[in-house]
Amino acid sequence: MAGVTAADYLVRHVDSEQIGHISAHNFPAITPFQNGEPRHPTRLYNLEGTDLSVLLGELFVPVWAAHSFTNALMEWVSSADVTELAVLHGVPFPHGPEEHTVFHVATPQYRERRLAETDIQPLEGGFLDGVVGEILAQALDRDTPSVGVYITPTHPPGPDIDASLLLLDTIQEIYEFTVDEEELRARSEELKQYYQELTQRMESLGGGEQSLASRDYPEDRMFM
Repeated sequence: MAGVTAADYLVRHVDSEQIGHISAHNFPAITPFQNGEPRHPTRLYNLEGTDLSVLLGELFVPVWAAHSFTNALMEWVSSADVTELAVLHGVPFPHGPEEHTVFHVATPQYRERRLAETDIQPLEGGFLDGVVGEILAQALDRDTPSVGVYITPTHPPGPDIDASLLLLDTIQEIYEFTVDEEELRARSEELKQYYQELTQRMESLGGGEQSLASRDYPEDRMFM
C-alpha cells in the first residue's frame, strides 16, 4: 500500500492526464468506482511539467499472474520508448529505527545514472517476487529500460503513510520535481492518533473487572 498511496497522491496533486490502462488476459479483474463513475483498476498517467508517466494499480497482482501482467506492461513500455522504470515498493520486513528509510535494488545502468551520487543505500540481500521481481528479471535480459526499485520497510496494519512519504520524498529528489505533501502528512497524523486511541481503549478494556479473554470478541488482533 505504501507505493500505491504514493503513486495515487502524485496523480491527484500534480497536474496529470490519463493516457491509457494496462490489462492482461486471464487476469482476475475488479472495477473500482468513485461518485458512481467506474474506472480501470490499472491506469497510466502523464505528469505535466515532467518527463514522467505513472502507472497506478489498485488491483493486487497475485504471483501466478505476475508474468502475464509484466509482459503487458513491457509491451507498452517498448511502444512508448520508455528508457527507465522506477518502482515504489513498501515491504513489511524487520528493521530497526535507523533503518526506517529508503533502500534500492537497481540494474547497473539505473544505478550509474540515478543513484551514484545519492545517499540511498542498496538493500543487502534477499529476493523480490511478483510483478517487481518480474520487472527486474526482464530488465536483466534487455538493453532497455533500466530499472530502479525503491524499497522501504512498512508497519502493518493498514496503510503506512509515513512509508509513502519517504517514497515520495525520494522520487522527488531523484527526478527533480516537487509536490505539496501537506494533505498526506495530515492524514498520517490522523491515522497515528486513531491507532493510539484504539490501543488505549483496548488497554482500558483489558484492565477492567472482566478480562478481554472472557469477553465475546473475535480472535483477530490485526489492529495491534
